[in-house]
Amino acid sequence: MTAAAEPLLSIRGLRVEFDVPGGRLPAVGGIDLDLGAGEVVAIVGESGSGKSALSMSLVGLNRGPRAHITGTAMLHGTDLIAASEEKLRSVRGKDVAVVFQDALAALNPTQKVGAQISEMLRTHQKLSRKAAWARSVELLREVGIANPEQRAKAYPHQLSGGMRQRVMIAIGLANEPGVLIADEPTTALDVTIQAQVLRLLKRLQTDHGTTIVLITHDLGVVAEVADRVAVMYAGRIVEQGSRDQVLFAPQHPYTKALLSSVPRIDGPAQDRLPAIAGSPLTGVTRPPGCAFAPRCAFTHEACLPAPPALLHRYGQPGQLDACVLGPDRNLVAVP
Repeated sequence: MTAAAEPLLSIRGLRVEFDVPGGRLPAVGGIDLDLGAGEVVAIVGESGSGKSALSMSLVGLNRGPRAHITGTAMLHGTDLIAASEEKLRSVRGKDVAVVFQDALAALNPTQKVGAQISEMLRTHQKLSRKAAWARSVELLREVGIANPEQRAKAYPHQLSGGMRQRVMIAIGLANEPGVLIADEPTTALDVTIQAQVLRLLKRLQTDHGTTIVLITHDLGVVAEVADRVAVMYAGRIVEQGSRDQVLFAPQHPYTKALLSSVPRIDGPAQDRLPAIAGSPLTGVTRPPGCAFAPRCAFTHEACLPAPPALLHRYGQPGQLDACVLGPDRNLVAVP
């Protein structure tokens, strides 16, 4: 998104914390992120980095007595974080929709898939049952399901994993939302079906102008469909930029370590892939300064006083990173 473009969704200072037996767990530690209309923004990172906590906060699906969510997320003049539950019910599925990772768990096993799509349509639109059913069949055809008239009458367990994921996408697109959150939409699918679902998401973005927030840990998926990438670690964004900037000219040591752990087909075969030393932070207590410092080979005293801000430092225009070290940080480890 260019600096002059007006963001469709603007997130500022988003924090998500959960009360756990050991104290208060910081899942998301203060995030600023703008999403432009019609772009695919991939949020990547290891498990536990806060990707899903961030996305679920936008639709109020992780609210509760043990959750503490602050900050703002402005969409069409509505703050999704401060909105009442009643207001969020009118927003979910209409302005913001979610495609969950496990379609079999997300779909109602006792209802036919056509009825579930119809329910989403009739919740936000004044449609008759007949008109909603006809539109449900049309949506199944649009997401590439063969023989949609018959498939609409099937129960979720009667469909393959790829078909169930397409049904979830059809439900998400039923009311043509401005923002579609896809939370690990291809994780449980084989490679062939993964490619089909990714092509479908890219086509829907092109045809409908939908902004897609893609939550994933698969950098191959990012390379396939993303326009921009935000890399998360321990609840914070540590690097952000265009897909090519982040994948081909990464600045933050964590991003570089992630990319180095991906097998390549254009180089010599390796007996063992490089691994990031140590483990991700999971406890309620976080070290001062950069959260990646305990695992980084280039830790310097400048990393430790406070968490580095996400700024444009040494990358290309529009590329931000949260590392205080110089551009030679990947060459010489500072004792």
